[in-house]
Amino acid sequence: MSSFQRAREALGLRLRELRHDAHLTGRQLAELQGWHPSKVSKVEGGKQTPSEADIEAWSMACARPELAAELVASLRSLEGQYLEFRRMFSVGQRTAQEELAEIEAATDLTRNFESVFVPGLLQTPEYARYRFAERLEDTGAPDDVDDAVAARMNRQQVIYRTGKRFHFVVTEAVLRYLLCPPEVMAGQLDRLVSLSTLTTIRFGVIPFEVQYTVAPVHGFYVYDERMVRVENLTAVLKLTQPSEIAAYRKIFDQFAEVARYGAEARAIITRVLADLAANTE
Repeated sequence: MSSFQRAREALGLRLRELRHDAHLTGRQLAELQGWHPSKVSKVEGGKQTPSEADIEAWSMACARPELAAELVASLRSLEGQYLEFRRMFSVGQRTAQEELAEIEAATDLTRNFESVFVPGLLQTPEYARYRFAERLEDTGAPDDVDDAVAARMNRQQVIYRTGKRFHFVVTEAVLRYLLCPPEVMAGQLDRLVSLSTLTTIRFGVIPFEVQYTVAPVHGFYVYDERMVRVENLTAVLKLTQPSEIAAYRKIFDQFAEVARYGAEARAIITRVLADLAANTE
């Protein structure tokens, strides 16, 4: 949550400077607004996110009402960076897939690194169903798994569009984790072999024997040069600061550099398929 926290701290710093310019103490500002005395220090220290009403009242109390709109815009940008799964999926998982489809439709080059899951744009319907069912239990979202699977399959049409480019890098562990029945995983691996031949896709696999230069802590998407999307266990983080996008680009390039592509990548998948078949006989 580093980007979210830094943005919250930056907003708090701006509000503190506004208060200082108005020659108000934190206690005086709190008394003027009827707030708890600790609220001002928490907001200014980046420990509490103010509401839009808080910002408007703050600006008025500091005799700078003209700054309210700008500060509220910063707040909305801040809130947009961190979305709780339960809130995002409150209307079901299909909506999230449709929103991702809009992002990908507006993106020329999509980069995606995954250390655990098969990329959503490359999943079979059966594999996707297990992913949505698992998330359904975790988030308490309405049961719209059928609709979510259909939306993900519809979303995948973007990989066939002329002018679109996709660069996927996965760890070999992604190919071996049994997050679904073996027969479903076998079908998924077959699909990866087929999709790796598409001209719009560059598909890389990092084999186990490779020494990493950076740890594969979590998966992420990089959409052109404008946004990074990261999912953790409870939330989605959208990063738009140029410095963070550049950092994720560098990390992605490091993963891509040690990945195997083309026939070498397909050979790894085929080896995993053979091991899967041998272990399930």
